[in-house]
Amino acid sequence: AASCDCQREHSKWDKLFIMLENSQMKENMMLQALDELPRLELQTLKAELNQLATTLAGTLATVTSHVVSQVEQVLVRSREQAEEARRLQELEQGKVLEHVLQLSHNVSARLGWLESAWHGRDELQAQDTALQQDKLGCETAILFPMRSRKIFGSVHPTSGMTLSSFTACIWLKVTEALDKTIVFSYGTKFNPYELQLYLSRDSAVLAVGGAQHKLAARNVVIPGKWLHLCGTWSSENGSASLWAQGQLAGSASGVAGAHTIPDGGILQLGQEKNGCCVGGGFDEALAFSGKLTGFNLWDRVLSPAEVTAQSTGDSCGTRGNVVGWGVTEVLPYGGAQYVS
Repeated sequence: AASCDCQREHSKWDKLFIMLENSQMKENMMLQALDELPRLELQTLKAELNQLATTLAGTLATVTSHVVSQVEQVLVRSREQAEEARRLQELEQGKVLEHVLQLSHNVSARLGWLESAWHGRDELQAQDTALQQDKLGCETAILFPMRSRKIFGSVHPTSGMTLSSFTACIWLKVTEALDKTIVFSYGTKFNPYELQLYLSRDSAVLAVGGAQHKLAARNVVIPGKWLHLCGTWSSENGSASLWAQGQLAGSASGVAGAHTIPDGGILQLGQEKNGCCVGGGFDEALAFSGKLTGFNLWDRVLSPAEVTAQSTGDSCGTRGNVVGWGVTEVLPYGGAQYVS
């Protein structure tokens, strides 16, 4: 009976229950599978997202580094270009400045050359005015070869030397001017210093009636260069003036006012009369060395135009009425000599 129970076919209800059990099992399996599927998918997706984030971060870092590198290179090139532009600008400015300095130097050199040429022309004109026969008519000059107490020129005026006014003009080229170098001097037994024209270094000095009555013109004497000097004086108010190269170089009033230069003295070139006799009592330190010509003396004050005319080309054609160069006797002594 037991074996019969085992082999007994399942009833309809048994089959139904078996089917229900199988269905429940399958449902549980499907639910379990469905529950596990999202979890796996999420894990996979998370892993993929993490990998993507890592990849993107690396890529972004690479791109950022590349961009930064490119920007730095651009900035470096920009700085280099700016520095190069600055160097070029400084170089151009330096070239411009150098060019300007060179132009300034050239202009200064040309101005110096023109000034030298102008002065040279003036000097040549002065020398020509003093010496050339065809312009001056001063055929001769007196050469004083050295300073010596024996060398002088004795002048014998055409008329008397009683003077209440005068104008004296002369051309000279001095070798060296000391503190007192006599150009010409007139003196009497009572006053050896009645009238003097002398040089004192770079100055010309006119003295009337004594050393205390004098007028000086500064910065007119240049050794070795021809110089034209004129001195005027009037006793009326003691007015005196000195002219150099035809230009007024100094003037004053109250110079020996009311004084009269007496006659009877000795007039000499290149020395001072400080003794009683011609050729006596001379001082070597006062002696003139160089050349003198065109010495003229008037018994009146010439007008400014007349004085200026004495320094021009035909001055030797106009002679003084007291001493006239070329007609009044002027005798050289002690080694002084006429030269042409």
